[in-house]
Amino acid sequence: MEVLLVVAPDPDVEPEAGERVTRRLRSEIADLDVEWVRPGPSVPAPDGAKAADPVTLGAIVVALSSSGGVFTTLIETVRDWLDRSSARHRVSLTIDGDTIELEKASTAERRELIDIYIRRHTGS
Repeated sequence: MEVLLVVAPDPDVEPEAGERVTRRLRSEIADLDVEWVRPGPSVPAPDGAKAADPVTLGAIVVALSSSGGVFTTLIETVRDWLDRSSARHRVSLTIDGDTIELEKASTAERRELIDIYIRRHTGS
């Protein structure tokens, strides 16, 4: 199974800081029991992004190993990464055309959304 993660760092952070944020998340994911992690395709800036204030987007593609629980561990890693950040980063995860976008939600709201998404893709 391949998962596409798109990271949109907080628009209030400098582009270099946004790139560091994406690299940090990619590094955390690489430490999981996944087949591989690589940069994803180029992702355009979202509608409404100001030309003078570009939004740095990073895409990460993750191939999950067949061992049980890897998908849930990946989701938990992204959730923890967002929880540790005081900035307003946004992450979308896409599997087989099904996307969940995480941003500006309380920890409880984010947990509920992610739990639903996990159940939908693991059958549990």
